[in-house]
Amino acid sequence: MRTQLRTARAAAVFASDLATGSRPDVTTVTAAIAAAVHARGGTRGCIAAVATAYGDYPESAARRMRWALGTVTTAYDRRPRIPDRELAAA
Repeated sequence: MRTQLRTARAAAVFASDLATGSRPDVTTVTAAIAAAVHARGGTRGCIAAVATAYGDYPESAARRMRWALGTVTTAYDRRPRIPDRELAAA
């Protein structure tokens, strides 16, 4: 996944109403991104929300961004997954 797209999606997930630590499916993530981008007037508004959160609450903002990046990667990463049992046999 392109870095800029991943970053924009993560900023939108960060600015969304999804609960930190939740494990939403790709449909929920896509809907949350669309709602956050719409509510904040675009991706720049989402990025502004991230910046504000880091200024006000840096510890919790860092935790939420790690979660948002992981959520986006899990939802949109198209690389094939190798099941654990196949890794163990290799």
